[in-house]
Amino acid sequence: MSKQRLPVIVSFGGINGAGRASGHHGVARMAYEALPEQTQQGTLASLASMMALDGAAGNEQYILDHTLIRKIEGQHFDVDAVLWNQRFPTESNGHPVNFDIETRHLPDAIPPSWKVTPTSVTHVNVNIRGHQEFLLPTARDFEVKAAGQLPTGYEPGTLYPSRSHPRGLQMTVCAASDALGNLGLNWEDLQRKVPADQISVYAGSAMGQLDSAGAGGMLKARYNGKRVTSKYCPLSLAEMPSDFINAYILGTMGATGATLGACASFLYNMRMGIADIRAGRARVAFIGSAEAPINAEVMEGYAAMGALATDKELRALDGLASDAAPDHRRACRPFAENCGFTIAESAQMIVLFDDELAMELGATVFGAATDVFVNADGYKKSISGPGVGNYITMAKATAAARAIVGENALRTGGIVQAHGTGTPQNRTSESEILSRVAEAFGIEQWPVAALKSYLGHSLGAASGDQVTSTLGMWHHGIIPGINTIDGIADDVAQDHLVFSRAHREFDASEAAYAVINSKGFGGNNASATMLSPSTVRNMLKARYSKAQWQAYEAANEVVRETQQGYDAGMTNGTIDPVYRFDHGVLQDGDVELDGSRIVVGGYEVSLDLESPYEDMTL
Repeated sequence: MSKQRLPVIVSFGGINGAGRASGHHGVARMAYEALPEQTQQGTLASLASMMALDGAAGNEQYILDHTLIRKIEGQHFDVDAVLWNQRFPTESNGHPVNFDIETRHLPDAIPPSWKVTPTSVTHVNVNIRGHQEFLLPTARDFEVKAAGQLPTGYEPGTLYPSRSHPRGLQMTVCAASDALGNLGLNWEDLQRKVPADQISVYAGSAMGQLDSAGAGGMLKARYNGKRVTSKYCPLSLAEMPSDFINAYILGTMGATGATLGACASFLYNMRMGIADIRAGRARVAFIGSAEAPINAEVMEGYAAMGALATDKELRALDGLASDAAPDHRRACRPFAENCGFTIAESAQMIVLFDDELAMELGATVFGAATDVFVNADGYKKSISGPGVGNYITMAKATAAARAIVGENALRTGGIVQAHGTGTPQNRTSESEILSRVAEAFGIEQWPVAALKSYLGHSLGAASGDQVTSTLGMWHHGIIPGINTIDGIADDVAQDHLVFSRAHREFDASEAAYAVINSKGFGGNNASATMLSPSTVRNMLKARYSKAQWQAYEAANEVVRETQQGYDAGMTNGTIDPVYRFDHGVLQDGDVELDGSRIVVGGYEVSLDLESPYEDMTL
């Protein structure tokens, strides 16, 4: 049996309500209270830089208050006065409606009930008899007021020439740049080493770009009396994050695209990258997702479904008076008495190498992503309701971990990253699944993390939050507690599981694996198997010789120094995002082609392909 390539995680990056993923700063923000002072200071410094503050000194409480889930801030929209157009029907009742207006504001098609009389070169008088409907611009109170937002003051579009990019694409640029900088290797050197068709990029947005610079602007422009621009339509596409990464950050020409699975989309894309590396189709896979859904129109849709936690429902949970302000920090309450999820924005990226490439280049190994299992629910009553497919994905992901780490490590060295949305249906359905899977595999105390209590639900990027946070948990040796809850709800299955409100420390050297669980609308279930750094190191030592390992460690020292320099530069605010617009664009003349190879811009791709159907060749 030929050896299988191991997809190792050699870099990661991203931005969400906890700050920057690289340097493991995001998890440090979530578990802030339980970490040593030195780590706390590093986290505050990283966040202060993002938030455009003059250092962390004296700003600790401001930084803590303006990260994670909180009341929606004005840079998104005013939740106390959301603009909308109210229908305003009128009836003249024998008294005509009469007004003057500039001629250029007249509609192209004059309604039959209007009498238009010129009053000057530029103006006309309009006389309306009978029925007429107007749309009256007004404002209303928004029933949902909490979201997981990027740190206050961090505006990704100001960090590079964003040229009216939708917010999700602005976040993509910054998150992908973070992962690239955190790699600790020169990207151009890597491109010269790895054939152009063996670098894959899979990234997307579950809902596309729906803000006013994308599809949102396109759909409401004419309705609001504005024109549609040429950027709205193309920049709104759901796979556009991968397109931006290829075109403006990496300059890659390999396999690309986005596989969409609602809230499981990041894991769907990770599955593609893992498959490419295990099959030998790629040696490098850049995986990501970006979602920017904090706008009134998107949230209105989820609120209409009863999916989001409203202020009224939060007050009811806490027994507050109707005029009392709820604690928006505690809007998301996984596995407790709860009332809905809390929407969030996030962009998360990871970089996978095959193990041989990582060893050769001395890349830092943060863990490994070996499998993602995807299964649908079958027949459903409610398209958004939970189903049985998640039993299959969880059981297979756990079995995959057992096959690699063994029975003992499976039972004692794992973490479950629950989907944990904070809805009543999720708390019962997911806890039942986790409990029964743990029982089936002989796991007595499976630690359950529910990070949406800090970050909120970033839809397609949510499992990306879970993946990058898992790397941080292994680094810090801590599982952030579910500290927004008073206790576990009575209808939550707890057998074989460990839920905790408090942060839990563990010995990172004893950590073996994690299972990442994601449940998406429509029955899009995905569960991933991840291996800890200590597990991966032992696996690599078993595959490679002592001399090869020593050479790797020597090369990795240089890479680690580069990574530390990058982290310091980001904290000091001296590193800008990578954005290469109109840079190195290749033309027809840059292509050399014959029957055995194609060379594009100096990057060679072999055309000596073998038939996979040799036994069927005529």
